[in-house]
Amino acid sequence: MRSEQDNKIDFIVVCINDFADKHHIHYVDSFNYLSQYGALDFIEKYYDVEHTLPFQDVLEDMSAICRQHGGTLA
Repeated sequence: MRSEQDNKIDFIVVCINDFADKHHIHYVDSFNYLSQYGALDFIEKYYDVEHTLPFQDVLEDMSAICRQHGGTLA
């Protein structure tokens, strides 16, 4: 049986990859951007809610958090 921590890690990896795909950037750049502008902290803190939402909503939440912290990707 997978632990919640394993599921959280998998979810965060998918978030990073899908954000990269959405914005046509490299996965490493996606990780750095999401980390710099607070989206990874947000996803980790609110995993219990975010993982239940449609993935488009999760991507929009991450984008909004990044914009609130100075990010410029739409």
